[in-house]
Amino acid sequence: MTYVVTDACIRCKYMDCVEVCPVDCFYEGETMLVINPSECIDCGVCEPECPAEAILPDTENGLEQWLELNATFSSQWPNVTRKADQTPTDADEHKGEEGKYDKYFTPEGGAGD
Repeated sequence: MTYVVTDACIRCKYMDCVEVCPVDCFYEGETMLVINPSECIDCGVCEPECPAEAILPDTENGLEQWLELNATFSSQWPNVTRKADQTPTDADEHKGEEGKYDKYFTPEGGAGD
């Protein structure tokens, strides 16, 4: 099992999860974070830290596309190991918004560490 980041992270990217990850398995895109499923040790400490509730265990139904997206982009985006001052200023306005993937997702990488 692994944890995956879902579209709830898009345009929020609070990064609280990054601070608690013991294996540094988060990778940063321009609009969201992803978890490398090969590096995740299934400890679960990141899940409760996410204010957007964007991190879920891959055992939940309907997360296949998110597992694939996390695996794909964690191999392309830079690693991020600490919370940066990059949380979008309008993050709270996008928290809970529906359809964020179609509206805002971009395959561009973020800054990383």
